[in-house]
Amino acid sequence: SHRSHSAEAESDVGSRMEPEFELTDEQWDLISDLFDNPPPSPQGGRPPASARECFEAIAWILRTGARWRDLPPHFPSYVTCWRRLKKWTESGLFKKAWARLVNKLDREGKIDREQSMADGSFHQQKKGPFVGKTKRGKGTKIMLLTDGHGTPCGNIIASASPHEVTLIEPLLANRAIHRRPRTLIYDKAADSDLLRTRLHRRGVDLIAPHKINRVKPPTQDRRKFRRYKRRWKVERSISWLQNFRRLVTRYEFYHHLFQGFVNLACLINVAKGFERPS
Repeated sequence: SHRSHSAEAESDVGSRMEPEFELTDEQWDLISDLFDNPPPSPQGGRPPASARECFEAIAWILRTGARWRDLPPHFPSYVTCWRRLKKWTESGLFKKAWARLVNKLDREGKIDREQSMADGSFHQQKKGPFVGKTKRGKGTKIMLLTDGHGTPCGNIIASASPHEVTLIEPLLANRAIHRRPRTLIYDKAADSDLLRTRLHRRGVDLIAPHKINRVKPPTQDRRKFRRYKRRWKVERSISWLQNFRRLVTRYEFYHHLFQGFVNLACLINVAKGFERPS
C-alpha cells in the first residue's frame, strides 16, 4: 500500500526518515490512470517499481535539486526512476496530467477566465539546446502563463537570447488550458503595436505599459492599467517555481528532460488547487 501524504516528516538528503509525498492520495487519484504500472517480469523476481513511487521520487529530485545518487532508500533505485522520467518526458505525460488538472479547475470555476498574466525567468545553463548568451551569462528562459490567480496555465522553454516579445505568441499557443485568455497582462517588454494587433485579432487584449523611450503615439488604453497592479501574482508564481531547486540552474542537457521538470512543477502547483474551497 502507498504511504499517505501525512505519513512522515520530510527529510534531508541521506536522512533515514521517510520523505513526505508531494501529492495527497486524493490528488494522485485524479491523474493515476495516465501513469501505467509496468507488468511483472515473466521470469518472476522482484516486482517492478510502481508509478506512484517513481513519480514521487522524481518530484523529490525536482524539489531538492539533489543528485540522482542521493535519492533516499525508501524510493526505487535512481536508475529505475531516471528511466521512468525519460519515458514520461519523451511522451509528454507530465503536461497531459497538468492539462487534465488545470482544465478540471476551469470547469469547476476555479480559474480566472477574464485575465491572464505572463512573465519570463532566466536560468543558468552552460551548454545544450535552447541556451543563449545574455548579459547575465549563458542560459535558458522559462516563459510562464498564469490565470488571474497565478495558477500555471502554460509554459515554454526558450533560449535566453531572444527578446520576450517574440516568445509571447508561442507561449499562448503552447498553453495547457484549453480556453484562450481574453486579457494578457505583461510588463513593458511586450510593448509592441504589432503584437497588440496580432493578439487582438485572436481575441486577446494585451495590457502592457509603453516603454519610456517610445517615439510612436500611445496605443495602450490607460484606463485598463488598474489590472496591471495584479501582475505581482505571476511574479509570485515565478518565485514559487524557484522553490524547486532543480529548476534554479538547468542541469539537464536534453530539452525534454528539463521541460518535463518544469511541467511537473506546474502540475504539482495546480494539484494544490484542489485543496482550495470552491
